[in-house]
Amino acid sequence: MRFSPKFLQLLREAKASGVLVEEVTWARLGQLTGGAVHQGITLQTAAAETLDLQTLMEGCATIGEPALLMAVDGLTDPQNLGAIVRSAEALGAHGLVLPQRRSAGLTGSVAKVAAGALEHLPVARVVNLNRALDTLKQEGYRVVGLAAEGTVSLEEADLAGPLVIVTGSEGDGLSMLTRRNCDQLVRIPLRGATPSLNASVATALLLYEVARRGWMKGLSGSQPAPRLVRPQLPAPAASPEPEEDPTATEASSAEAQQLPTSQPDRSPELLHDQEPQLEQEVMPEIEPDDQSGLSAEQQIAAAITLNPEQANPEQANQEPVIDLGMEPAAKSGFLGDIQL
Repeated sequence: MRFSPKFLQLLREAKASGVLVEEVTWARLGQLTGGAVHQGITLQTAAAETLDLQTLMEGCATIGEPALLMAVDGLTDPQNLGAIVRSAEALGAHGLVLPQRRSAGLTGSVAKVAAGALEHLPVARVVNLNRALDTLKQEGYRVVGLAAEGTVSLEEADLAGPLVIVTGSEGDGLSMLTRRNCDQLVRIPLRGATPSLNASVATALLLYEVARRGWMKGLSGSQPAPRLVRPQLPAPAASPEPEEDPTATEASSAEAQQLPTSQPDRSPELLHDQEPQLEQEVMPEIEPDDQSGLSAEQQIAAAITLNPEQANPEQANQEPVIDLGMEPAAKSGFLGDIQL
């Protein structure tokens, strides 16, 4: 599949759009997907926005104090990366340098372990970590790496000035090229039978030592910590709003002018004249004095029509009854079917 021209074209389009394309093992894909069916391809999205290294360095130059940056080398465990982000932000770090390859991404697991620290710690994504370390050293930063075989103990380490702390993976530690780019390799002395510490725990200990010699100096009791000055970073560009077309606006206004005006209200007299005349069934008017040529039945009907109250005084006091022409249904069952 990877040799298919269509697949190679998709890879080229993804890279041109800024997507990092990396070929990993099948076990790594299973780790990224949590054991789900991935069919050989996985897309991993970032849980936070990243920036370039130059922007992070320019922002750290405006804080008015020695900058403290973190960097990881080959750290693929999202739990460790999230714990490092949390400790770094809590102890006063100003940013994180994260390589694109051989490192855990800013996934949801990292954001969950970081417990909100990822929203406040700027992250610079770099293609090559060692090239980024060379750039930082040219800007005056000192690179300190954590290694079990380091030649400088935590107590003897020089932690003054702009600093970059590099943490490697738990199994392999720092790569050989990264060790050569470090100004110091610091080790943490251990007394027990356990030969090493967790990567995030060792990083937190070194961060605490930097804070103890720096902003923690002189604090006692319940005195509050000094406010952390964060790098001044450019705000993310907002999506431009669509501009209105002036021609469309003019056309809509012209259409509104051409619409017919509302018709005036018709007068009640005119409406009354236009209403259809209801046909009423009118009985022929019978004069009370001229009843000689009528039969007895017609005379009785005429008398009832002229004075219904006198014809039946009991019905005059009753309410009018409306005959709907409906009869009650016959009873169902045995009694309703057979009548004696």
